[in-house]
Amino acid sequence: MADGSSVPRRQLGRHLRQAREEAQISIEAAASELEWSRARMYRIEGGQVSIRSLDVKQMCSLYEVTDELRDVLVSLAKESKAKGWWHAYGAVIPSWFELYVGLEAAASAIRSYESALIPGLLQTREYAAAVFRSKFGNTDAVVEQKVALRLERQKLLTRRRPAAPTLDVIISEAVLRSPIGDRDGWLAQLAHLVNVRRKGLSVRVLPLSVGPHWALAGGAFVILEFPTANGRGEPTTVYSDGLTGGLYLDRPDEIAAYDRAWQVLDALALSPDESDDLIAMIIKEGVDA
Repeated sequence: MADGSSVPRRQLGRHLRQAREEAQISIEAAASELEWSRARMYRIEGGQVSIRSLDVKQMCSLYEVTDELRDVLVSLAKESKAKGWWHAYGAVIPSWFELYVGLEAAASAIRSYESALIPGLLQTREYAAAVFRSKFGNTDAVVEQKVALRLERQKLLTRRRPAAPTLDVIISEAVLRSPIGDRDGWLAQLAHLVNVRRKGLSVRVLPLSVGPHWALAGGAFVILEFPTANGRGEPTTVYSDGLTGGLYLDRPDEIAAYDRAWQVLDALALSPDESDDLIAMIIKEGVDA
């Protein structure tokens, strides 16, 4: 079983494979030269295992990469040994969601469309607790642990180094009109969506008046984009959530399909100011009810 953070492992494996291919060296020839098994080469290039800095330097020498790229890859090798902060939460975080938390933490831009719940990065403590109770029927202790993990994830929105990712969120109006938990907690969550606004963070509403549309067929999804170094980086990844697991997509045709869906949703959604006005109206209706 692999140790350390999966994201730098994936990045390192991809870069090493690209360097080998650019050097026009087959995986069999590289394995023979390095005196490794072909299976080990596949595991390294697939990001399945951590690798020592010394071994990375040996591969870089074989592939004749630049000193600058070698330093980047050695740095990634060191990062891959470190466990992400989320490992401290143990069994509270499902194994299938662990990869997403790592990708989210590494992202430079996040675009999220939500049709059922307020996105996790924007949930208040009370709203998150109500979600976990209603969705899983967890005990108070487990709910508190899950809420703590969710709030810890939100810290990436205000971090300084590396720079916080931009976050562009589109939420169906139906989500805003679906109370979860007690009324005060629900209204506080709606107010939070307006108050949380800052540079690089956008929250917009997809009005019910839009009606059925092909772009809604795929349900909720998140598009994660990553920083690049020397023209290399983690590929844009689409994530969608399910009851028993998550779906990760990164093939160019898959990314293109979701990007088209996002562009449609982007055009149909209200502007930030119009969204604020609608949320304010829903809050007033909730207070007056």
